[in-house]
Amino acid sequence: MEGAYTTSYHALITILITLLFISNFHTTLASTSSTTTTEYYNSYVKTACNSTTYPKECNKALYPLASKIKANPQKLCSNALSISIKAAKNPSSTISKLSKSKGLTQIEVGIIKDCIENIKDSIDELKQSLNELGHLGSSNARFQIYDIQTWVSAAITDEYTCTDGFDGQSVSKTVKNTIRKSILSVARPTSNALSLINNHYSY
Repeated sequence: MEGAYTTSYHALITILITLLFISNFHTTLASTSSTTTTEYYNSYVKTACNSTTYPKECNKALYPLASKIKANPQKLCSNALSISIKAAKNPSSTISKLSKSKGLTQIEVGIIKDCIENIKDSIDELKQSLNELGHLGSSNARFQIYDIQTWVSAAITDEYTCTDGFDGQSVSKTVKNTIRKSILSVARPTSNALSLINNHYSY
C-alpha cells in the first residue's frame, strides 16, 4: 500500500514538473517571438529610411513608430505623409509671424505672402495624398499612386518656391534665413515621404 502511494506521489511530482517546464517553455518562446518581431519591425523601418534622401531625419521620425507601422508599406508611407503635414504647420506659423514684422519692404511683404500661400497649397496636396493612400484599390492602384506621386512632388515644388522668390531681389538676411530654415524643416520630410512612396509603390 505504501509502495503504491509512493509511486503515485512520484508520478504526480513528475507531471507537475513537466507542466511547469511546458509553461516556462511557452513563455520563453512567446518572449523570443515578441523580441524577434520587434527587431524585424525596427529593421524594416531602418532599411526603408536608408534609401531616402535624408535617412537620418527619416529614422528619427519613423523609427519610434516601427511597432505601429508593422512592416506595412501603406502604413509606412501614410505615417511619413502625416509627419510631413505636421512639419508643414510650423513653417506656416513662423512665416505668418514674420509677415507682421516691422520694417519690411514691399518686396519682402510680397515674398512672404506668396510663401504663405505656397505652404498652404503644399499642406493641401499632402493631405490629398494621405487621403488617397488610405483608399488604394487593387483595380486602379497604379493611377492612384501616380496621382499621389504627382501631388507630393507638387508639394515639394511649392515649398522650394518660397526660396526661389529671393532670386534677383533685395531681401534682408533675417527674412531669407527665417524662410530657408522653415522650408528645410518641411521639405526634407516631404522629400523622404516621396522617396518611400516611389520605393514601395513602383508600377
